[in-house]
Amino acid sequence: MDLEFLCFRANVLRLIRSFFDGKAYLEVDTPVLAPDLIPESCLEAFETSCLTPGGQGRLKKKPYWLVPSPEIWMKKLISRHRKSMYQIGKCFRNGESTGFLHSPEFTMLEYYTMDFNYLDSLNLTEELFGALGKELSREETGNLFKTSFLRMTMEEAFKEFAGIDLYARSEAGALNEDARRLGLDVPLGLDTQAFYDLIFIHAVESRLPKDRIVALLDYPAFAPCLAKKGKDGKTMERWELYGCGVELANCFTEENDGEEVKRYFEAEGKIKNKSALVPHLIDGDYWKLFAANQGFPPCSGVAMGVDRLIMALSGRKCIDEVLPFPMEEADPK
Repeated sequence: MDLEFLCFRANVLRLIRSFFDGKAYLEVDTPVLAPDLIPESCLEAFETSCLTPGGQGRLKKKPYWLVPSPEIWMKKLISRHRKSMYQIGKCFRNGESTGFLHSPEFTMLEYYTMDFNYLDSLNLTEELFGALGKELSREETGNLFKTSFLRMTMEEAFKEFAGIDLYARSEAGALNEDARRLGLDVPLGLDTQAFYDLIFIHAVESRLPKDRIVALLDYPAFAPCLAKKGKDGKTMERWELYGCGVELANCFTEENDGEEVKRYFEAEGKIKNKSALVPHLIDGDYWKLFAANQGFPPCSGVAMGVDRLIMALSGRKCIDEVLPFPMEEADPK
């Protein structure tokens, strides 16, 4: 990376901090090593170990995992202090390709706002993008960050780009037929969520407008996550943000019902324990942060890939182009 782009990257990070500092968010700095993680069946972790002195001059080994997100630590701080906060830090996800849109080590911006829901967070994020577009030159950002977000529900996106009535077809168990009609390769044994993911990735996500920042709202409730359910019972209060066709951010109205969090941990934990290539410990008491006797404040959280954001801001097409030290693919020899 040349000095000019290194300065551009530093300027983006400075502007992000300035934006949140100006709104009195607390910047926090949490560990990247964790003794347990939130179970997410779609992610693989990195495992390491801590060596501590034991008896007779021996070393004891305790397993730790590199965090895929600071969420597990930040929510503990939020539960204790009830303060809007943000963090820019390194995160790690295993089992992903390198060079194009992914890097096993990447920079994450995560911010939580007290008494916000997911729509409030979307407005805040649009304001952040506007501030970045205003401070950076037109030559650097083009028009992408100088226009309002295009907002679509997931239901609207499935209708427009795949010709599918998402909820009617999912309730009828017919998404498999839609996948075949779209010419997709359909493996055996897929459930409703897997067919939804397959169609979304190949027939919806790939067709999103490239000249606008696109916010996809109201994800289906049959794709579980730690977001609150919508009032309609069929959606989750969640959005994802796309720029130049690339996913940039993910947001929830955070679920703060202890029993719902416990059910999620148990269900995802079973899947994780069965399928993970790198198993990890799960905090069995984490759900108690949200229990009625202690409580977790109403809030909304956003996780944003900073490297992808810098790609979108600069017009670069490959994540390696925006990393000071990109990871190289292993030599096939």
